[in-house]
Amino acid sequence: MIRFFNEDVKYNLASKQVTRQWLKQQAQQEGYAIGDLNYIFCSDEYILQVNRDHLQHDYYTDIITFDTGEEAGRIEGDVFISVDRVADNAAQLTIPAEQEMRRVLAHGLLHLCGYGDKTDDEVALMRSKEEEWLKAF
Repeated sequence: MIRFFNEDVKYNLASKQVTRQWLKQQAQQEGYAIGDLNYIFCSDEYILQVNRDHLQHDYYTDIITFDTGEEAGRIEGDVFISVDRVADNAAQLTIPAEQEMRRVLAHGLLHLCGYGDKTDDEVALMRSKEEEWLKAF
């Protein structure tokens, strides 16, 4: 089950049911079923504290993904998304904020499907998959 929460911001994701269905279909195409998946919308300050407390990183980011799954082929996790960062990124890219939010939603789920973004090759593959998923929306 995919759930959306607001932590210290009020963010209303457009088309929640459509978004849930899209994410489920994309995960299935990658060979995964979704168990408990929580997207938590929050502020820059909140995600910074999560980054400090859990990853010992002292910087802002748009997304932090925690894989809590224990069963092969079944996705479970918590995905924290800074609404502030997403809005800033969208403005810098001159794209609609809703489009950037979908990209970030996909990015978190791609991490849970096993895709990384630490090397140049991983980043290129991640961007390619994000684009593929966005086209499927």
